[in-house]
Amino acid sequence: MVEKYDPQMKSYQLPTWLDELKQKLNHMDDAEVVEHRMGTSASVHLLYINTLIDQERLNEAIIQPLHRCDGNSLSSCITNAKVSEVTSIEEAQQKIMQGYILLNDAVNDQWVGVQLETTLGRAVESSQTETVIYGAKDSFSEQIDKNITMLRRRLPITTLKSESFTVGSLSKTKVVLLYIDGLTNPKFISYARKKIESVDFDQFLDSSQLAAFMEDHHHSVFPQFLQTDRPDACAYALGEGKLTLLVSNSPFALLAPITFFHLFQSPEDYFLRWTVASLLRLIRYGSFIVSLALIPFYVALTTFHYQMVPLPILFVLLESRSKLPFTPFVEGLSMIVTLEIIKEASLRMPTKTSQTLGVIGGIVIGQAAVEAGFASKVLIVLMGISAIAFFLVPNYQMTKSMVLVQVFLLILASFLGLPGIVIGLIGTLAHLHGLTSLGQPYFAPISPFYGKGWLDLFIRGPLIWMRTRPDYLKPLRKWRQEMKK
Repeated sequence: MVEKYDPQMKSYQLPTWLDELKQKLNHMDDAEVVEHRMGTSASVHLLYINTLIDQERLNEAIIQPLHRCDGNSLSSCITNAKVSEVTSIEEAQQKIMQGYILLNDAVNDQWVGVQLETTLGRAVESSQTETVIYGAKDSFSEQIDKNITMLRRRLPITTLKSESFTVGSLSKTKVVLLYIDGLTNPKFISYARKKIESVDFDQFLDSSQLAAFMEDHHHSVFPQFLQTDRPDACAYALGEGKLTLLVSNSPFALLAPITFFHLFQSPEDYFLRWTVASLLRLIRYGSFIVSLALIPFYVALTTFHYQMVPLPILFVLLESRSKLPFTPFVEGLSMIVTLEIIKEASLRMPTKTSQTLGVIGGIVIGQAAVEAGFASKVLIVLMGISAIAFFLVPNYQMTKSMVLVQVFLLILASFLGLPGIVIGLIGTLAHLHGLTSLGQPYFAPISPFYGKGWLDLFIRGPLIWMRTRPDYLKPLRKWRQEMKK
Protein backbone atom coordinates (compact mmCIF):
# COMPACT_ATOMS: atom_id res chain seq x y z
CA MET A 1 0.00 0.00 0.00
CA VAL A 2 1.56 3.35 -1.08
CA GLU A 3 1.40 6.20 1.40
CA LYS A 4 -0.10 9.46 0.18
CA TYR A 5 1.42 12.91 1.01
CA ASP A 6 -1.04 15.36 2.63
CA PRO A 7 0.20 18.96 2.00
CA GLN A 8 -2.04 20.42 4.74
CA MET A 9 -0.89 18.01 7.41
CA LYS A 10 2.63 18.00 5.91
CA SER A 11 2.85 14.27 6.45
CA TYR A 12 2.29 10.95 4.68
CA GLN A 13 -1.07 9.14 5.21
CA LEU A 14 -2.29 5.72 4.24
CA PRO A 15 -4.74 5.90 1.30
CA THR A 16 -8.38 5.37 2.23
CA TRP A 17 -10.71 2.80 0.69
CA LEU A 18 -12.22 5.61 -1.32
CA ASP A 19 -8.85 6.49 -2.85
CA GLU A 20 -8.12 2.86 -3.63
CA LEU A 21 -11.53 2.26 -5.19
CA LYS A 22 -11.23 5.43 -7.29
CA GLN A 23 -7.91 4.14 -8.54
CA LYS A 24 -9.44 0.76 -9.37
CA LEU A 25 -12.22 2.47 -11.35
CA ASN A 26 -9.82 4.50 -13.48
CA HIS A 27 -10.39 4.28 -17.25
CA MET A 28 -13.91 2.90 -16.78
CA ASP A 29 -16.25 5.34 -18.51
CA ASP A 30 -19.35 3.80 -16.97
CA ALA A 31 -18.01 4.09 -13.40
CA GLU A 32 -19.46 6.88 -11.28
CA VAL A 33 -18.15 8.42 -8.04
CA VAL A 34 -20.52 11.14 -6.85
CA GLU A 35 -21.06 12.99 -3.59
CA HIS A 36 -24.46 13.65 -2.02
CA ARG A 37 -25.60 15.32 1.17
CA MET A 38 -27.10 13.20 3.90
CA GLY A 39 -29.59 15.49 5.63
CA THR A 40 -28.15 18.97 6.05
CA SER A 41 -24.57 18.36 7.03
CA ALA A 42 -22.72 15.11 6.35
CA SER A 43 -21.77 14.05 2.86
CA VAL A 44 -21.86 10.56 1.38
CA HIS A 45 -19.90 9.20 -1.57
CA LEU A 46 -21.70 6.89 -3.99
CA LEU A 47 -19.70 4.51 -6.17
CA TYR A 48 -21.32 2.38 -8.88
CA ILE A 49 -21.15 1.16 -12.48
CA ASN A 50 -24.06 2.83 -14.23
CA THR A 51 -24.40 0.07 -16.85
CA LEU A 52 -24.91 -2.55 -14.15
CA ILE A 53 -27.47 -0.81 -11.93
CA ASP A 54 -31.14 0.05 -12.26
CA GLN A 55 -30.79 3.82 -12.73
CA GLU A 56 -34.52 4.42 -12.45
CA ARG A 57 -34.46 3.15 -8.87
CA LEU A 58 -31.28 5.01 -7.91
CA ASN A 59 -33.05 8.31 -7.22
CA GLU A 60 -36.04 6.73 -5.50
CA ALA A 61 -34.21 4.17 -3.37
CA ILE A 62 -31.05 6.03 -2.39
CA ILE A 63 -30.68 9.70 -3.32
CA GLN A 64 -34.06 11.00 -2.04
CA PRO A 65 -33.87 9.03 1.24
CA LEU A 66 -30.36 10.40 1.80
CA HIS A 67 -31.50 14.01 1.36
CA ARG A 68 -34.42 13.52 3.75
CA CYS A 69 -32.35 11.62 6.28
CA ASP A 70 -31.56 12.99 9.70
CA GLY A 71 -30.38 9.67 11.18
CA ASN A 72 -26.92 8.72 12.30
CA SER A 73 -26.30 5.77 10.03
CA LEU A 74 -26.73 4.91 6.36
CA SER A 75 -28.70 1.78 7.20
CA SER A 76 -31.34 3.79 9.06
CA CYS A 77 -31.74 6.22 6.12
CA ILE A 78 -32.24 3.68 3.32
CA THR A 79 -35.31 1.67 4.14
CA ASN A 80 -36.77 0.61 0.80
CA ALA A 81 -33.79 -1.43 -0.40
CA LYS A 82 -31.65 -4.17 1.06
CA VAL A 83 -28.55 -2.72 2.74
CA SER A 84 -25.52 -4.85 3.62
CA GLU A 85 -22.37 -3.81 5.41
CA VAL A 86 -19.08 -3.95 3.53
CA THR A 87 -16.15 -5.12 5.63
CA SER A 88 -13.20 -5.35 3.25
CA ILE A 89 -11.84 -3.64 0.17
CA GLU A 90 -12.03 -6.96 -1.75
CA GLU A 91 -15.71 -7.29 -0.88
CA ALA A 92 -16.27 -3.68 -1.99
CA GLN A 93 -14.72 -4.39 -5.41
CA GLN A 94 -16.76 -7.57 -5.80
CA LYS A 95 -20.05 -5.91 -4.91
CA ILE A 96 -19.57 -2.95 -7.19
CA MET A 97 -19.02 -5.32 -10.12
CA GLN A 98 -22.18 -7.25 -9.19
CA GLY A 99 -24.48 -4.27 -9.55
CA TYR A 100 -24.29 -2.88 -6.03
CA ILE A 101 -24.10 0.79 -5.15
CA LEU A 102 -21.43 1.43 -2.53
CA LEU A 103 -22.04 4.24 -0.04
CA ASN A 104 -19.30 5.72 2.12
CA ASP A 105 -20.00 7.87 5.17
CA ALA A 106 -16.55 9.27 5.92
CA VAL A 107 -17.66 10.87 9.21
CA ASN A 108 -18.77 7.58 10.75
CA ASP A 109 -16.23 5.56 8.70
CA GLN A 110 -19.04 3.36 7.39
CA TRP A 111 -19.30 1.45 4.10
CA VAL A 112 -22.52 -0.20 2.96
CA GLY A 113 -23.72 -1.76 -0.27
CA VAL A 114 -27.20 -1.53 -1.79
CA GLN A 115 -28.08 -4.02 -4.51
CA LEU A 116 -29.77 -2.27 -7.41
CA GLU A 117 -28.76 -4.65 -10.16
CA THR A 118 -30.49 -4.05 -13.45
CA THR A 119 -33.09 -6.66 -14.32
CA LEU A 120 -32.11 -6.72 -17.98
CA GLY A 121 -32.96 -10.14 -19.42
CA ARG A 122 -35.33 -11.97 -21.70
CA ALA A 123 -38.81 -13.01 -20.71
CA VAL A 124 -39.76 -16.55 -19.80
CA GLU A 125 -40.11 -18.48 -23.05
CA SER A 126 -40.83 -22.02 -24.20
CA SER A 127 -37.95 -24.46 -24.37
CA GLN A 128 -36.34 -24.60 -27.81
CA THR A 129 -34.30 -27.73 -27.13
CA GLU A 130 -36.81 -29.95 -25.28
CA THR A 131 -40.19 -29.27 -26.82
CA VAL A 132 -43.20 -31.22 -25.58
CA ILE A 133 -46.87 -31.40 -26.55
CA TYR A 134 -48.12 -31.79 -22.98
CA GLY A 135 -46.58 -30.30 -19.86
CA ALA A 136 -45.32 -26.90 -18.78
CA LYS A 137 -44.14 -24.51 -21.47
CA ASP A 138 -41.80 -22.32 -19.47
CA SER A 139 -38.03 -22.70 -19.50
CA PHE A 140 -35.02 -21.30 -17.71
CA SER A 141 -33.38 -18.06 -18.76
CA GLU A 142 -29.97 -16.52 -18.16
CA GLN A 143 -31.13 -14.92 -14.87
CA ILE A 144 -30.33 -17.33 -12.08
CA ASP A 145 -32.70 -15.73 -9.55
CA LYS A 146 -35.65 -16.24 -11.90
CA ASN A 147 -34.62 -19.86 -12.39
CA ILE A 148 -34.57 -20.44 -8.63
CA THR A 149 -38.02 -18.82 -8.40
CA MET A 150 -39.40 -21.29 -10.97
CA LEU A 151 -38.09 -24.21 -8.94
CA ARG A 152 -39.37 -22.85 -5.63
CA ARG A 153 -42.84 -22.40 -7.12
CA ARG A 154 -42.84 -26.08 -8.08
CA LEU A 155 -41.37 -27.21 -4.76
CA PRO A 156 -42.76 -24.80 -2.11
CA ILE A 157 -41.04 -26.53 0.80
CA THR A 158 -38.53 -25.21 3.30
CA THR A 159 -36.36 -28.29 2.86
CA LEU A 160 -35.38 -27.20 -0.65
CA LYS A 161 -31.94 -25.85 0.16
CA SER A 162 -29.69 -23.70 -2.01
CA GLU A 163 -25.97 -23.09 -1.55
CA SER A 164 -24.08 -20.47 -3.54
CA PHE A 165 -20.53 -20.70 -4.85
CA THR A 166 -18.40 -18.47 -7.06
CA VAL A 167 -16.21 -19.97 -9.78
CA GLY A 168 -13.96 -18.35 -12.38
CA SER A 169 -11.27 -15.85 -11.45
CA LEU A 170 -12.35 -13.58 -14.32
CA SER A 171 -16.04 -14.29 -14.80
CA LYS A 172 -16.94 -14.57 -11.06
CA THR A 173 -19.74 -16.90 -12.10
CA LYS A 174 -22.35 -17.70 -9.49
CA VAL A 175 -23.21 -21.38 -9.07
CA VAL A 176 -26.17 -22.49 -6.95
CA LEU A 177 -26.38 -26.06 -5.69
CA LEU A 178 -29.96 -27.17 -4.92
CA TYR A 179 -31.13 -30.26 -3.10
CA ILE A 180 -33.89 -31.40 -0.77
CA ASP A 181 -32.63 -31.70 2.77
CA GLY A 182 -33.58 -34.95 4.43
CA LEU A 183 -34.16 -36.68 1.09
CA THR A 184 -31.00 -36.34 -1.01
CA ASN A 185 -28.11 -38.53 0.09
CA PRO A 186 -25.65 -36.29 2.03
CA LYS A 187 -22.71 -38.04 0.33
CA PHE A 188 -23.81 -36.61 -3.03
CA ILE A 189 -24.05 -33.13 -1.53
CA SER A 190 -20.60 -33.18 0.05
CA TYR A 191 -19.11 -34.76 -3.10
CA ALA A 192 -20.61 -32.00 -5.26
CA ARG A 193 -19.39 -29.30 -2.85
CA LYS A 194 -15.83 -30.62 -3.05
CA LYS A 195 -16.01 -30.80 -6.84
CA ILE A 196 -17.21 -27.20 -7.13
CA GLU A 197 -14.68 -25.87 -4.64
CA SER A 198 -11.86 -27.64 -6.49
CA VAL A 199 -12.72 -25.98 -9.79
CA ASP A 200 -9.88 -23.69 -10.83
CA PHE A 201 -10.40 -21.86 -14.09
CA ASP A 202 -10.72 -18.26 -15.13
CA GLN A 203 -13.96 -18.09 -17.12
CA PHE A 204 -17.29 -19.92 -17.16
CA LEU A 205 -19.83 -18.87 -19.78
CA ASP A 206 -22.15 -21.89 -19.65
CA SER A 207 -23.08 -24.72 -17.32
CA SER A 208 -21.51 -27.25 -19.73
CA GLN A 209 -18.09 -25.81 -18.88
CA LEU A 210 -18.72 -26.43 -15.18
CA ALA A 211 -19.81 -30.00 -15.99
CA ALA A 212 -16.54 -30.56 -17.82
CA PHE A 213 -14.63 -29.77 -14.61
CA MET A 214 -16.91 -31.81 -12.35
CA GLU A 215 -17.18 -35.00 -14.43
CA ASP A 216 -15.52 -38.13 -13.09
CA HIS A 217 -14.31 -39.22 -16.55
CA HIS A 218 -13.10 -36.29 -18.64
CA HIS A 219 -12.19 -38.29 -21.76
CA SER A 220 -15.42 -40.22 -22.17
CA VAL A 221 -17.70 -39.29 -25.09
CA PHE A 222 -20.80 -39.78 -22.91
CA PRO A 223 -22.18 -36.87 -20.84
CA GLN A 224 -22.17 -37.53 -17.10
CA PHE A 225 -24.40 -34.55 -16.25
CA LEU A 226 -27.81 -34.01 -17.77
CA GLN A 227 -28.29 -30.50 -19.15
CA THR A 228 -31.84 -29.24 -19.27
CA ASP A 229 -33.60 -25.90 -19.49
CA ARG A 230 -36.90 -27.27 -18.19
CA PRO A 231 -37.79 -26.39 -14.58
CA ASP A 232 -40.29 -29.27 -14.37
CA ALA A 233 -37.53 -31.76 -15.21
CA CYS A 234 -35.33 -30.24 -12.49
CA ALA A 235 -38.14 -30.32 -9.93
CA TYR A 236 -38.82 -34.00 -10.71
CA ALA A 237 -35.12 -34.83 -10.41
CA LEU A 238 -34.90 -33.04 -7.06
CA GLY A 239 -37.91 -35.03 -5.86
CA GLU A 240 -36.10 -38.24 -6.81
CA GLY A 241 -33.06 -37.33 -4.73
CA LYS A 242 -30.79 -35.82 -7.36
CA LEU A 243 -28.86 -32.55 -7.24
CA THR A 244 -29.45 -29.54 -9.43
CA LEU A 245 -26.79 -26.99 -10.33
CA LEU A 246 -27.76 -23.57 -11.68
CA VAL A 247 -25.14 -21.34 -13.27
CA SER A 248 -25.59 -17.59 -13.75
CA ASN A 249 -25.91 -16.40 -17.35
CA SER A 250 -26.75 -19.93 -18.51
CA PRO A 251 -30.29 -21.15 -19.24
CA PHE A 252 -29.26 -24.78 -18.75
CA ALA A 253 -29.24 -26.50 -15.37
CA LEU A 254 -27.12 -29.55 -14.57
CA LEU A 255 -28.67 -32.66 -13.03
CA ALA A 256 -26.63 -35.36 -11.29
CA PRO A 257 -26.09 -38.15 -10.54
CA ILE A 258 -27.57 -39.59 -13.72
CA THR A 259 -27.42 -42.90 -15.52
CA PHE A 260 -26.96 -43.66 -19.19
CA PHE A 261 -30.70 -44.33 -19.49
CA HIS A 262 -31.69 -40.82 -18.35
CA LEU A 263 -30.39 -39.57 -21.69
CA PHE A 264 -33.29 -41.35 -23.42
CA GLN A 265 -36.03 -40.03 -21.15
CA SER A 266 -38.21 -37.07 -21.97
CA PRO A 267 -40.17 -34.96 -19.43
CA GLU A 268 -43.26 -35.83 -21.47
CA ASP A 269 -42.87 -39.52 -20.53
CA TYR A 270 -44.44 -38.72 -17.18
CA PHE A 271 -47.39 -36.79 -18.64
CA LEU A 272 -48.58 -39.47 -21.08
CA ARG A 273 -50.37 -42.72 -20.31
CA TRP A 274 -47.83 -45.31 -19.26
CA THR A 275 -48.49 -47.60 -22.21
CA VAL A 276 -47.95 -44.80 -24.71
CA ALA A 277 -44.90 -43.48 -22.86
CA SER A 278 -43.42 -47.00 -22.73
CA LEU A 279 -43.93 -47.50 -26.46
CA LEU A 280 -42.22 -44.18 -27.23
CA ARG A 281 -39.34 -45.03 -24.93
CA LEU A 282 -38.84 -48.43 -26.60
CA ILE A 283 -38.87 -46.74 -30.02
CA ARG A 284 -36.12 -44.38 -28.79
CA TYR A 285 -33.92 -47.27 -27.70
CA GLY A 286 -34.56 -49.05 -31.00
CA SER A 287 -33.67 -45.87 -32.88
CA PHE A 288 -30.48 -45.61 -30.87
CA ILE A 289 -29.38 -49.07 -32.03
CA VAL A 290 -30.43 -48.38 -35.62
CA SER A 291 -28.61 -45.04 -35.77
CA LEU A 292 -25.39 -46.59 -34.44
CA ALA A 293 -25.28 -49.88 -36.31
CA LEU A 294 -27.16 -49.46 -39.61
CA ILE A 295 -24.36 -47.92 -41.70
CA PRO A 296 -21.60 -50.14 -40.17
CA PHE A 297 -23.88 -53.14 -40.83
CA TYR A 298 -24.19 -52.09 -44.49
CA VAL A 299 -20.39 -51.77 -44.78
CA ALA A 300 -19.83 -55.16 -43.12
CA LEU A 301 -22.32 -56.91 -45.41
CA THR A 302 -21.10 -55.39 -48.65
CA THR A 303 -17.43 -55.90 -47.75
CA PHE A 304 -17.25 -59.30 -46.02
CA HIS A 305 -20.62 -61.03 -45.75
CA TYR A 306 -22.41 -60.54 -49.08
CA GLN A 307 -23.14 -64.30 -49.08
CA MET A 308 -25.52 -63.67 -46.17
CA VAL A 309 -27.65 -61.30 -48.23
CA PRO A 310 -30.72 -62.85 -49.95
CA LEU A 311 -30.23 -63.09 -53.71
CA PRO A 312 -32.90 -60.52 -54.74
CA ILE A 313 -31.47 -57.94 -52.35
CA LEU A 314 -27.92 -58.81 -53.41
CA PHE A 315 -28.80 -57.99 -57.03
CA VAL A 316 -30.09 -54.60 -55.91
CA LEU A 317 -26.91 -53.95 -53.94
CA LEU A 318 -24.66 -55.02 -56.82
CA GLU A 319 -26.56 -52.90 -59.30
CA SER A 320 -26.44 -49.95 -56.93
CA ARG A 321 -22.71 -50.22 -56.30
CA SER A 322 -21.58 -51.41 -59.75
CA LYS A 323 -20.44 -47.96 -60.96
CA LEU A 324 -19.09 -46.57 -57.68
CA PRO A 325 -15.34 -45.85 -57.52
CA PHE A 326 -15.20 -45.99 -53.67
CA THR A 327 -15.12 -48.83 -51.17
CA PRO A 328 -18.19 -49.20 -48.91
CA PHE A 329 -16.19 -47.78 -46.00
CA VAL A 330 -15.18 -44.60 -47.85
CA GLU A 331 -18.70 -44.28 -49.20
CA GLY A 332 -20.25 -44.61 -45.72
CA LEU A 333 -17.74 -42.34 -43.99
CA SER A 334 -18.10 -39.61 -46.61
CA MET A 335 -21.90 -39.69 -46.25
CA ILE A 336 -21.66 -39.47 -42.43
CA VAL A 337 -19.31 -36.49 -42.67
CA THR A 338 -21.54 -34.81 -45.27
CA LEU A 339 -24.58 -35.28 -43.06
CA GLU A 340 -22.80 -33.74 -40.07
CA ILE A 341 -21.73 -30.77 -42.22
CA ILE A 342 -25.37 -30.21 -43.23
CA LYS A 343 -26.52 -30.50 -39.59
CA GLU A 344 -23.94 -28.00 -38.36
CA ALA A 345 -24.72 -25.59 -41.18
CA SER A 346 -28.45 -25.84 -40.39
CA LEU A 347 -27.81 -25.01 -36.74
CA ARG A 348 -25.68 -21.95 -37.50
CA MET A 349 -28.01 -20.48 -40.11
CA PRO A 350 -31.11 -18.38 -39.37
CA THR A 351 -34.22 -20.51 -38.82
CA LYS A 352 -35.91 -19.90 -42.17
CA THR A 353 -32.66 -20.33 -44.10
CA SER A 354 -31.80 -23.54 -42.25
CA GLN A 355 -35.03 -25.16 -43.43
CA THR A 356 -34.10 -24.42 -47.02
CA LEU A 357 -30.60 -25.70 -46.38
CA GLY A 358 -32.00 -28.94 -44.98
CA VAL A 359 -34.06 -29.52 -48.10
CA ILE A 360 -31.14 -28.72 -50.39
CA GLY A 361 -28.76 -30.90 -48.39
CA GLY A 362 -31.08 -33.83 -47.93
CA ILE A 363 -32.68 -34.08 -51.34
CA VAL A 364 -30.70 -32.16 -53.93
CA ILE A 365 -27.20 -33.15 -52.81
CA GLY A 366 -28.29 -36.75 -52.12
CA GLN A 367 -29.88 -37.08 -55.56
CA ALA A 368 -26.90 -35.41 -57.23
CA ALA A 369 -24.47 -37.74 -55.42
CA VAL A 370 -26.32 -40.79 -56.72
CA GLU A 371 -26.52 -39.51 -60.29
CA ALA A 372 -22.85 -38.52 -60.25
CA GLY A 373 -21.86 -42.00 -59.05
CA PHE A 374 -20.45 -40.93 -55.67
CA ALA A 375 -22.98 -42.83 -53.51
CA SER A 376 -25.32 -45.76 -53.96
CA LYS A 377 -29.09 -45.44 -53.77
CA VAL A 378 -29.21 -48.03 -51.01
CA LEU A 379 -26.75 -46.10 -48.85
CA ILE A 380 -28.69 -42.85 -49.32
CA VAL A 381 -31.86 -44.58 -48.08
CA LEU A 382 -30.02 -46.07 -45.10
CA MET A 383 -28.44 -42.70 -44.30
CA GLY A 384 -31.90 -41.11 -44.27
CA ILE A 385 -33.22 -43.75 -41.85
CA SER A 386 -30.13 -43.41 -39.65
CA ALA A 387 -30.35 -39.60 -39.59
CA ILE A 388 -34.01 -39.64 -38.57
CA ALA A 389 -33.26 -42.25 -35.89
CA PHE A 390 -30.64 -39.89 -34.41
CA PHE A 391 -33.25 -37.21 -33.83
CA LEU A 392 -35.41 -39.49 -31.67
CA VAL A 393 -32.85 -39.37 -28.86
CA PRO A 394 -33.99 -36.43 -26.69
CA ASN A 395 -30.56 -35.36 -25.47
CA TYR A 396 -28.56 -33.24 -27.93
CA GLN A 397 -25.20 -33.99 -26.33
CA MET A 398 -25.94 -37.69 -26.58
CA THR A 399 -26.66 -37.44 -30.31
CA LYS A 400 -23.22 -35.89 -30.85
CA SER A 401 -21.61 -38.67 -28.83
CA MET A 402 -23.46 -41.24 -30.91
CA VAL A 403 -21.82 -39.97 -34.10
CA LEU A 404 -18.40 -40.77 -32.66
CA VAL A 405 -19.54 -44.25 -31.62
CA GLN A 406 -21.03 -44.76 -35.10
CA VAL A 407 -17.72 -43.89 -36.78
CA PHE A 408 -15.90 -46.18 -34.32
CA LEU A 409 -18.19 -49.08 -35.29
CA LEU A 410 -17.82 -48.20 -38.98
CA ILE A 411 -14.03 -48.48 -38.77
CA LEU A 412 -14.25 -51.85 -36.99
CA ALA A 413 -16.81 -53.08 -39.53
CA SER A 414 -14.53 -52.14 -42.42
CA PHE A 415 -11.70 -54.26 -40.97
CA LEU A 416 -13.46 -57.15 -39.23
CA GLY A 417 -17.00 -57.21 -40.60
CA LEU A 418 -19.84 -58.22 -38.30
CA PRO A 419 -17.46 -59.49 -35.57
CA GLY A 420 -16.01 -55.98 -35.52
CA ILE A 421 -19.44 -54.47 -34.83
CA VAL A 422 -20.00 -56.99 -32.02
CA ILE A 423 -16.58 -56.22 -30.54
CA GLY A 424 -17.31 -52.49 -30.77
CA LEU A 425 -20.68 -52.82 -29.04
CA ILE A 426 -19.18 -54.98 -26.28
CA GLY A 427 -16.40 -52.43 -25.81
CA THR A 428 -18.97 -49.62 -25.63
CA LEU A 429 -20.98 -51.51 -23.01
CA ALA A 430 -17.82 -52.19 -21.00
CA HIS A 431 -16.94 -48.50 -21.15
CA LEU A 432 -20.44 -47.50 -19.98
CA HIS A 433 -20.20 -50.01 -17.15
CA GLY A 434 -17.01 -48.35 -15.91
CA LEU A 435 -18.39 -44.81 -15.90
CA THR A 436 -19.72 -42.97 -12.86
CA SER A 437 -21.70 -39.79 -12.37
CA LEU A 438 -20.86 -37.97 -9.15
CA GLY A 439 -19.35 -41.22 -7.98
CA GLN A 440 -22.48 -43.29 -8.71
CA PRO A 441 -22.64 -46.15 -11.28
CA TYR A 442 -23.57 -44.87 -14.72
CA PHE A 443 -25.10 -48.13 -15.91
CA ALA A 444 -27.51 -48.66 -12.99
CA PRO A 445 -30.04 -50.18 -12.53
CA ILE A 446 -28.68 -52.88 -14.89
CA SER A 447 -25.23 -53.00 -13.33
CA PRO A 448 -25.37 -52.99 -10.39
CA PHE A 449 -28.77 -54.60 -10.57
CA TYR A 450 -31.74 -52.85 -8.93
CA GLY A 451 -34.94 -54.68 -9.80
CA LYS A 452 -37.39 -51.90 -8.98
CA GLY A 453 -35.45 -49.49 -11.17
CA TRP A 454 -36.57 -51.45 -14.24
CA LEU A 455 -40.06 -49.98 -13.78
CA ASP A 456 -38.66 -46.70 -15.15
CA LEU A 457 -35.99 -47.99 -17.51
CA PHE A 458 -36.92 -49.41 -20.92
CA ILE A 459 -40.58 -48.76 -20.16
CA ARG A 460 -42.23 -46.17 -17.97
CA GLY A 461 -44.35 -48.14 -15.54
CA PRO A 462 -47.68 -46.92 -14.12
CA LEU A 463 -47.14 -44.05 -11.69
CA ILE A 464 -49.20 -45.82 -9.02
CA TRP A 465 -46.58 -48.60 -9.04
CA MET A 466 -43.63 -46.22 -8.83
CA ARG A 467 -44.02 -45.49 -5.14
CA THR A 468 -40.36 -45.74 -4.23
CA ARG A 469 -37.46 -43.59 -5.31
CA PRO A 470 -34.64 -45.16 -7.35
CA ASP A 471 -32.46 -47.38 -5.14
CA TYR A 472 -29.22 -46.41 -6.87
CA LEU A 473 -29.70 -42.83 -5.64
CA LYS A 474 -29.72 -44.09 -2.04
CA PRO A 475 -32.29 -41.48 -0.91
CA LEU A 476 -32.86 -40.89 2.79
CA ARG A 477 -36.61 -41.19 2.20
CA LYS A 478 -37.30 -44.21 0.04
CA TRP A 479 -41.08 -43.91 -0.29
CA ARG A 480 -42.62 -41.25 -2.51
CA GLN A 481 -45.89 -41.26 -0.58
CA GLU A 482 -46.62 -39.84 2.85
CA MET A 483 -46.95 -42.57 5.46
CA LYS A 484 -50.42 -42.38 7.03
CA LYS A 485 -50.41 -42.26 10.81
